[in-house]
Amino acid sequence: MTALAEATAGALLAPAARLLAAAGIEDAAREARLLLAHAAGCQATLLAVDPARQIAADAAAAFEAALARRAAREPLAQITGMREFWSLDFRVTADVLIPRPDSETLLEAACALRPDRTVPLRVLDLGTGSGCLLLAALSEYPAATGLGVDISAPALAVARDNAVRLGLAGRARFVRADWDSGLDARFDLVLCNPPYVADGEVGSLAPEVARFEPKLALCGGADGLAAYRALAPALARRLTPGGLALVEAGSGQAPDIDHIFRKWGLAVPAVRRDLAGIARCVVATMPAAFTAA
Repeated sequence: MTALAEATAGALLAPAARLLAAAGIEDAAREARLLLAHAAGCQATLLAVDPARQIAADAAAAFEAALARRAAREPLAQITGMREFWSLDFRVTADVLIPRPDSETLLEAACALRPDRTVPLRVLDLGTGSGCLLLAALSEYPAATGLGVDISAPALAVARDNAVRLGLAGRARFVRADWDSGLDARFDLVLCNPPYVADGEVGSLAPEVARFEPKLALCGGADGLAAYRALAPALARRLTPGGLALVEAGSGQAPDIDHIFRKWGLAVPAVRRDLAGIARCVVATMPAAFTAA
């Protein structure tokens, strides 16, 4: 596609949608609108209702560059630098896993299982990445405070920036650690979306994931369960008696995770399903009699 000195939105979007569709992008027309809206600094809905809207030459050139990246299957969120999650806008980079609707199942579980939003919960997010789980939880519980842990320093920089952008920096702290190493506090609510893709299966994922998202946040060992084996003792050490851990699971993994968690004295009273019917959120608690030292 050749950039014009100036063109209407409709004239730019029609060939752009064809280009993305040919590259295997689902909902190519919608993604083309989102990319043009990003380049032009306007709302995508305006482009849909006003195809005669004039697009400046510099915006058209930026749009063409963004299209080339998306046609190469770079994720839309990495091109725009933003992703909505739990009705909040998060900055994302190639250093963090892109927030997904599946992970909102953990927040839905938290709200259902801890309906009193006034309690001063202590929240821990292990493998915080962009900070989306922790910051979404803090947005729901205005008296809560939280700690986000990640082994990746670049990911923590993104999470800290999101906390500032969302006005939550006063209630959120972030530390670099491998799971709970170096921590000594206990928490009422632990959230975690660990890497759970078997190493040998990563290459078969969509190109957007396999080629562009951080392997550290994807690869879960030979069977996809390595992170849960490390996570189970961390939960036993960090949960308060009666506290909740809400842990994301891959398709079909919930029974194995249940088995791993129970070995460490954790109870697994429930598994919650996402909108596709997949057992996505494993709910775990630490009974007082088994609280680890």
